[in-house]
Amino acid sequence: MRTIHRDIVSAVLFSKDGKMLQALQDPKGRGTYPGCWAIIGGGVDEGEDKRTALNREFMEETGIDISSYPTEFLTEAEGEAEKTLKDTGERVFCKMKFFTYKVLIDDKNASDIKVILNDEHVQYGWHSFSELKDLKLTPPSVELFTKLGYLQL
Repeated sequence: MRTIHRDIVSAVLFSKDGKMLQALQDPKGRGTYPGCWAIIGGGVDEGEDKRTALNREFMEETGIDISSYPTEFLTEAEGEAEKTLKDTGERVFCKMKFFTYKVLIDDKNASDIKVILNDEHVQYGWHSFSELKDLKLTPPSVELFTKLGYLQL
């Protein structure tokens, strides 16, 4: 199996009322962590800067335009997983660097933010910190939320 390296950008997106957006990756889909709840993000394309990639991923995956909201860098981490490439269907081992940001939509409550999921996700939810322990989260999300104090194990 071939190994690839990817930079991944993602954001913990909060609404004005303090809810965090997450999406459930399709259990039968092409995502890196099928059947897990994840924050929104994805790979940085060649020649693309991280903020542009983050804006693009949010539009593609949720239909939410975050480009006018400031981002705060939270952390950098590494991870690895097997995944299927969407272009070719090839199964690869992926070594990833995760660049995670925080974005606050400070002018809308969760119920006022329209979410249109793409085919990578089957459901979305606006979650409070107390709900995180009951969700099947991606391994990087568990690590991130624990580090940030959002999740108590």
